[in-house]
Amino acid sequence: MYKVVKKRELTDNIYLMDIEAPRVAKSAKPGQFIIIKNDDKGERIPLTIADYNRLEGTVTIVFQAVGRGTKELANFEEGDYVADFVGPLGQPSEFIHENLEDLKNKNIIFIAGGVGAAPVYPQVKWMHENGIDCDVIVGSRTKDLLILEDEMKNVAGNLYISTDDGTYGFNGRVTDCLKYLVEEKGNKYDHAIVIGPMIMMKFMSLLTKELNIPTTVSLNPIMVDGTGMCGACRVTVGGKVKFACVDGPEFDGHLVDFDESMRRQTMYKSEEGRSQLKIEEGDTHNHGGCGCKVE
Repeated sequence: MYKVVKKRELTDNIYLMDIEAPRVAKSAKPGQFIIIKNDDKGERIPLTIADYNRLEGTVTIVFQAVGRGTKELANFEEGDYVADFVGPLGQPSEFIHENLEDLKNKNIIFIAGGVGAAPVYPQVKWMHENGIDCDVIVGSRTKDLLILEDEMKNVAGNLYISTDDGTYGFNGRVTDCLKYLVEEKGNKYDHAIVIGPMIMMKFMSLLTKELNIPTTVSLNPIMVDGTGMCGACRVTVGGKVKFACVDGPEFDGHLVDFDESMRRQTMYKSEEGRSQLKIEEGDTHNHGGCGCKVE
């Protein structure tokens, strides 16, 4: 059992929780995720690690209450216990393996859309703790849906807020904001790290390719089971089949087939769709856990 030691509603229907999980906190790295279960019979919910405190033995998660599992989790209060909290899982962010001096010589920009601000935060924090200043764009549809602004201000070199409706900060989408920074302000970037909804990552990757900025995206939003068995997070990257939960969640954004992945997400929701995917994908579909009959 794992204790909820802190709970905060960041905005409507989006929650932050600190979970007491010392072993996970000890090993956690930016870019990784956990799987949480509310009770013994509950569904497995993969969530990107939003922060961790090794001294206090806590791991921070941020989630939007949209499905049954996350809606149930939103009802937990401080002092309550969840049944299971497994991690850290997935590959950590690639930059933590780079030479620090090399990183300090790069101009890196992080771009977060919506709840994507949560997994971006620990990466920017890691950069800050290692003496590396990064630009950060945080976008949301409107000011009321913006999360973690104060936390991000404390670790970002330059923070740019972008709202689709212009109610706060830059008036426009995160793609518009990046284009403005590069083409109007003359900013130059050696690498972009983009996390948010799939459609946002698709169009941001198209833009950064046009701007000749190498780009990393996190495909955590498409994960379901978190072990590679369910097949929901199957994605084609550079012509090769990958699974976001075991091979990622981070990939080269310029190599990800976003259209295929988003189509799979829609089809995966029904039994008929999963059956059709089995036919289309042939032998490469046989992961064995999505409910399709594997011969």
